[in-house]
Amino acid sequence: MLYPKVWTYSLPAALLLMAPFDLLASLGMDIYLPVVVRMPAVLRTTPATIQLTLSLYMIVLGCGQLLFGPLADRIGRRPVLLGGAFLFALASAGLAMTSSAGVFIALRVLQSAGGAAALVATFATVRDVYAARPEGAIIYGLFGSMLAFVPAFAPMFGALVDHMFGWRAIFWLLAGLAVLSGLHAFLRWPETCPVQTHPATLQGSFGRVFSSVTFWTYTMGFSTAMGTFFTYFSTAPRILMQALGLSSTMFSLVFATVALVMIVCSRFGGVFVRRWGQQGCLVRGMALFLAGAVLLIAGQMVLPISIATFMVPMWIMACAISLTSAVAANGALHDFGDIAGTATAIYYFIQSVIVGAAGTLAVVLLPEASFWPVAVFAAVAAVATLGLVSLSGRDERPVTL
Repeated sequence: MLYPKVWTYSLPAALLLMAPFDLLASLGMDIYLPVVVRMPAVLRTTPATIQLTLSLYMIVLGCGQLLFGPLADRIGRRPVLLGGAFLFALASAGLAMTSSAGVFIALRVLQSAGGAAALVATFATVRDVYAARPEGAIIYGLFGSMLAFVPAFAPMFGALVDHMFGWRAIFWLLAGLAVLSGLHAFLRWPETCPVQTHPATLQGSFGRVFSSVTFWTYTMGFSTAMGTFFTYFSTAPRILMQALGLSSTMFSLVFATVALVMIVCSRFGGVFVRRWGQQGCLVRGMALFLAGAVLLIAGQMVLPISIATFMVPMWIMACAISLTSAVAANGALHDFGDIAGTATAIYYFIQSVIVGAAGTLAVVLLPEASFWPVAVFAAVAAVATLGLVSLSGRDERPVTL
């Protein structure tokens, strides 16, 4: 398997090159949230229409990868990445200038499509370059932490930008960041897609991925991690502000500690993988989710509800999210080097479906302002993942060259 160019960047240089594209897709959603309530008046439309701009963004970000993943396998990572960055920048600039609700919706779809293209090309590149290198665990762990970190801080940053320069500046900022990231990639991002004499058919590629028990095992593990954070994100305001009476400032600080724990733990991802292996890290991550769920249930049923009884288990789960994220993508995509773009797209699509469906059900059906949604989702998903581990058998894949 040959590569057109060799990726020679150090870990800090690689992160500086790739991380912006991991952040932009999430920023496109979260930095816009503070102005959502004002947009119906600005665009002379209904709140339901503005809600559609949020829903469509999420849908296209997940489903769009199913289009751009196979495309990245056909024409390469670099053109898909640069095209996605250009589309994201162009759509963001259009959003900053339009006053039409219909045009705004269309541009949000294009913006999300650009984010999906850049995201899938970035993770396919990580798979191409770092599949058998310990730095891969650090990169995946940090990327997972960033996806959790952005929702915690982007709304506050968006509110600050809106207060100082107006809502249109939010989209000009996104356009500028996409342009800078795209130019950096244009100058320094080499093509890493394996040269294929006989490219796989789309049907054959999907069949290979969906029939792999190992793929489902690690994808379920990643879904456990992201779904646990989703339920935490959805329930924390009610618990910390409504039930415990924290101010918005104190809530933001306490809430953000989970993302900080994840970032600190992700720095040691390579050490954990070398010591325990990919499957060992996955199993230990699921064990930490179960431990956190047990402590949350105890805090709900036995102990008084407090910051400690909520946040200590969440810090344990933050370690679990980081540990799982460090190995999930590499474990799921390991056998698909020739179709890494397609496999990456399916991986993130399935994760978004599981998190969106099961996570939302946990939040909606279980008691509000309680620990139950996080505890139940984490416990059920962790048990399901461990069940798949038992089906997939022992995984002794090498993690270093």
